[in-house]
Amino acid sequence: MQISKEHSYFQIVNEGNKTYLKLVRGKEPLLSGDIIDYLNKYQISYNLNDLTKIVGNVVGETVIKLNEVKTKAIKESFVITLSSDKMQAWGRFYPPSSDGAKISREEIIYDLKFKGITQGIKNEVIEEFLENRTYGINILLAEGKEPRHGTDAYIEYKFNTDIKARPTLKEDGGVDFFQLNIINHVKKGDCLAVLHREDPGENGFDLLGGLIKPRTVKKEFLKFGRNITISDDKCELYSEVDGHVTLVDGKVFVSDVMTVENVDISTGDITYEGNVQVNGNVCSNFTIRARGNVEVRGVVEGAEIYAEGNVTIARGINGMTKGFIRAGGNVIAKFIENANVEARGYVETDSILHSRVSAGTEVHVGGKRGFITGGYVSATNLVDVKTLGAELGANTIVEIGVNPEIKRRYEELQKLITDNNKTLRSAQPVIDAAKTKIFSGVKLPPDQVRHVQELSNIVTAKKKEIQSATKELEEIDELMNISNDAQIVVHDKVYPGTKVIISDVSKIVKTESHYCRFIKSQGDVAIVGMN
Repeated sequence: MQISKEHSYFQIVNEGNKTYLKLVRGKEPLLSGDIIDYLNKYQISYNLNDLTKIVGNVVGETVIKLNEVKTKAIKESFVITLSSDKMQAWGRFYPPSSDGAKISREEIIYDLKFKGITQGIKNEVIEEFLENRTYGINILLAEGKEPRHGTDAYIEYKFNTDIKARPTLKEDGGVDFFQLNIINHVKKGDCLAVLHREDPGENGFDLLGGLIKPRTVKKEFLKFGRNITISDDKCELYSEVDGHVTLVDGKVFVSDVMTVENVDISTGDITYEGNVQVNGNVCSNFTIRARGNVEVRGVVEGAEIYAEGNVTIARGINGMTKGFIRAGGNVIAKFIENANVEARGYVETDSILHSRVSAGTEVHVGGKRGFITGGYVSATNLVDVKTLGAELGANTIVEIGVNPEIKRRYEELQKLITDNNKTLRSAQPVIDAAKTKIFSGVKLPPDQVRHVQELSNIVTAKKKEIQSATKELEEIDELMNISNDAQIVVHDKVYPGTKVIISDVSKIVKTESHYCRFIKSQGDVAIVGMN
């Protein structure tokens, strides 16, 4: 029998009426404990002191006599060690005695199965061992399969979904109001979105037949409104019409554009589900209400415009103290005069005169004039202007930072989540206990069943409230984080008499300043230089 001497091993040798122990030292030292366990297992007598002394000093090959009694022939054997996670099984083989028999492939497989190892057996490793028997080392005989984790589904939108898109700037610093980069035009047949389905992954298994599941992946599906076709495999959306595409709360909308020359007595007030385009002017006392964007290529007079998207006014608004603009997105106008403007996004204009302007994020007043004179202008994180205030002392107020109402709402949401979680913690054990009884065959009284059903409805409602409140908290968190760095940037000059408010502190400018920023520092409004 040819045995590899690369690794250390030992073997019982029977000669005549005596029993010997052959020790072969390979790369690693021999282990006394391993040898002693083996001898004790087969009840072979030996002198412990002599054995341990010799084992520790073996170099190459040594044969020692154990006793004067011939040992019964010992068959080749192996010990199986299973890893704690049941994913690997190692075999440590011991050679047969000099007169013992070799183990067969079938016996190795049988011993593995006897240990419960039915999967992942490495037949090629076993064959390699049978061809080149190696002792004294652990051989990986079986290995489980780790699960292959999949990937979440995701939606690829074929249009710009960035609500912070900005208009194109001209070389002179003005704004090109006809190239705004905020309206997503689509043609009939255009692909709007592609769903890349989830990959669930593949199950793994341990050596004892236990199933190991991959992580749960997120599923997605395409949500859409009118004027859209979905492919047979539910993975692609296509526009049925020429128009504009928008994404609102994860739902794709395509709207035909309502186009009019002017909004006046010939049209009356306009209420439209999509986008509205006015090629001319919006006259005084008329109203536009749109679910999408409103684009006016002329002037808005003392009119009202309400849009869930953006409002764009190419030649500006003269509100005559009664004009009102409210946008769920951004407001972009050549100028704003004697008007009230509210935007959930940003406001972009060349000038603001005697108006009340409020922006959810930023107010940019640039272009050739770039002034804010009179009125009240507010934004969450930035007001960027060339000239602020007026030489003749027109009452001008500029405010930045999160207002107190938002802070109060933040506290309300936190309390709502805390209270709902308390309700869940008290209700869930009752529901779980009832389910356990039902599954075990216990029939509950009708009044107890009704009570559990009512609790289940309450739990479902509270979880929905928590989910909605958490989402709103995250949005307010983002606003509050932005507002911590809120500032007013003046690129030319600010006139005395201008009032600046940052969060909960204010300052009235006493002297004219140039090229400066207003920030909150150490609990007060500070004027600092430009970066």
